[in-house]
Formats: sequence, C-alpha cells, structure tokens
Amino acid sequence: MKTRTLSRRYAALAAVTLSTTLLPAATAHAADEPAPQAPGVTSATTDTFGRMADAVLTDRTAALLDQGQAPRTALKATGGARLSAAVSRTEGTAVTALRDTRSRLAALGEAYTDADTDVTVDSTQVNGQQATVRVTETTTLTYAKIRGDEPATTGFKAHHELTFTAQPDGTWQLSGLRTTDNGPRPINDPAATAAAGQPAASSASRASGAPISTFAVIDAPKAATTLPAPAKPKKLTGATYDYAAMATYTEKYWKDYNPAYRKYNSLGGDCTNYLSQGLLAGGWKQISTVTPEEYDTWYYASNGTADAWIGVNEWSWFTQTAKRTTPLANVYQMDVGDVMQIDFDKNGSKDHSMMTTYRSSSGVPYLTYHDADTYRRSVASIIAQYPTSVYFAYRT
Repeated sequence: MKTRTLSRRYAALAAVTLSTTLLPAATAHAADEPAPQAPGVTSATTDTFGRMADAVLTDRTAALLDQGQAPRTALKATGGARLSAAVSRTEGTAVTALRDTRSRLAALGEAYTDADTDVTVDSTQVNGQQATVRVTETTTLTYAKIRGDEPATTGFKAHHELTFTAQPDGTWQLSGLRTTDNGPRPINDPAATAAAGQPAASSASRASGAPISTFAVIDAPKAATTLPAPAKPKKLTGATYDYAAMATYTEKYWKDYNPAYRKYNSLGGDCTNYLSQGLLAGGWKQISTVTPEEYDTWYYASNGTADAWIGVNEWSWFTQTAKRTTPLANVYQMDVGDVMQIDFDKNGSKDHSMMTTYRSSSGVPYLTYHDADTYRRSVASIIAQYPTSVYFAYRT
C-alpha cells in the first residue's frame, strides 16, 4: 500500500443540505434545555468525512496485500472524526475476513503487491445529529507476478454511503458504512463472504428464473469452476466477430460511461446493458423486428430497449435460443469476448453479467463489468469471494 498524503480530490464544496440551522454543539445542557444542534458542516468538515472514508477503505484494501499487517489507520481519530465502538468492532472483523480472502486467493495463485485508493465526497446531507455522506471510491491493485502473465493491475470504482453522528464535544463519529452498488461487491468488501451479504441482481430482469414465452427457450447449463480446465481457444479477429474490439470497447468505458447510452444503474443495474454495448462493438447485429415472441429481439433504441439487451436472464435466454452463444463447461475456458454470469444465491435466477477482456497465457480469464464498475478482475478473485455461487460461461 502506498504511503500517501491524503490530499485527495474531495469535493470540498460538496452539496450540503441542512435540515436545521447548524450551531456549535454545547458542552452541557440543563434537563429543560433543547437538544444540542449538530456541529456546522463546512468544507473542512466535508474533507474530514472524506479522510475517514479513505482511512477505512484503505485499511480494508491493505488486508488483501501480500505483505505484513498494515497499521489500522482508521481506528485513530481523523481530523475531528473517529469510529464509533460498534463500527470499530465491525471493521476489525472485516479486516480479519479480508485476510481470509487473501488466503483463498493465494491458494488460487493470485496476490496483490500494492494498492492505491482515491475517495471523492459526492454529497453530504445533515438531518439533526446525523450526517449522511455519499462517496466514490476508486481503487487500483497491482497484481503480483506469480505466474508472470498476469495483467499489470485490476481496479474498481465503488459507491458508499456513510453515516456520521454528532457528539456533544463538537466532533463526529462514523456510525455506519454500506456499499450502494449492485452486482459483485468490490474485492475489499467483506460483506460478500457473509451468508446475508449476497448482492442484489445487477440488471433489470425477471425475479423468477423461468422465462415466459410461447417458444422453446434454451437455458444455459452451469459451468464448473475447477482447475485445470481443457483449453478452448478461439480466433480473436478476422472471423465473424471481432473479439478484440469487444474487449477494447469494454475496457475503454469501464468507469467513464459512454454518453451515447442510457444508464440503468438505478433501475436494477447496468451490467447487461454495458455487456451488450461491447458485443455490438464487436459485430453482433441488432434484431429489432417485433414478433409475438418475447425473447427473440436484441436492440437498443432511443425510444425503447429489448429486454434481452438489459436483462441478465433475458440475455441468456435470447443468446442461447438464437444460437448467438454456446455454453462452456468451465469458466476457465473463457477467452476474450466471452461472457460469465452468476447466480449469487443459487435461487435459479441469474444476477450479473460480465465480459472477459483479458486472458493470461496460463489460462486465467479476467473480467470487466459495471456495478460496481470493475476492470480486469480475475475469475479466481470472484470465485474466492463467492465460493458457493452458481456460474455460467458463454462462448460468444
């Protein structure tokens, strides 16, 4: 983990909505006096909130690094804010869980040597004695060259909501922290390893795993996650589809979205919308002719979008039935341009879509996707975080 001064690009003038007139907190009050007001929130206070978020998230990431135990910076007071006792215990448990994730990754042949975290405060809203702070975390991890063919880095852009509670002495305590993205949690989020920590579906899709259609819809079989897997190479360019172009597009817009397309993050997730854009860039043809069937169209338009373009399950049903994809027996058989989907809680409904944008010479696929926006994350990393989920792999 780099030792860095915390001169982050916080939004020093982040939107601050005050529900009451803010005055310095009094040190003592008689029983019949009104409750103290929250401390005033200034640009310095916003910076303090950002520094605390940075400290907590940096501590989490440090637990994943292939080195000795990093100092717990977040347990110290940070510019007038500190962790509550409950959050301090929770973060201690989180760091322990992330060290377990590090061990599982090591068993799969993966480690990280360095990391860099940036935190930007997006907004601050104060209501009485509580401040709700929304931040964006951008983290880059450097792959250890264990096999020698790993990409240089992986990265993600995640969104979090923090709750701070005003104290009588005029300071703030961090009393809550949660990730607000859909889809797979970032690798430094320990909640994913807990039974109740599975993420919600990451794209608009039917709640049930069973399609509603008048024709025979083909559903994809499950894929194995074991190594070694039989090789399944394919030609990346010069054939029907340009898989290299798919990867180039997907890696270009992994965190800076293409403004030519609508975002679906607030409508269940953007992962399959983003996946479809990449497939289109590589030569997939849109089908927009309306028929009585439900999953035989795949298109994006200004006045409407096909279910199969944005829905996780619908994309699978369309591509399998239309023979746009064929199933792969093992996720490690995926090559550039191939797709992986996950059913996190094994309820029969797929929850998330992602594209392979890099494959190492030793046979490890690396995935890029939206929600949370992620660049070149290894299949091994996702399996280490979600060992009991169901996986599906598609040759496109």
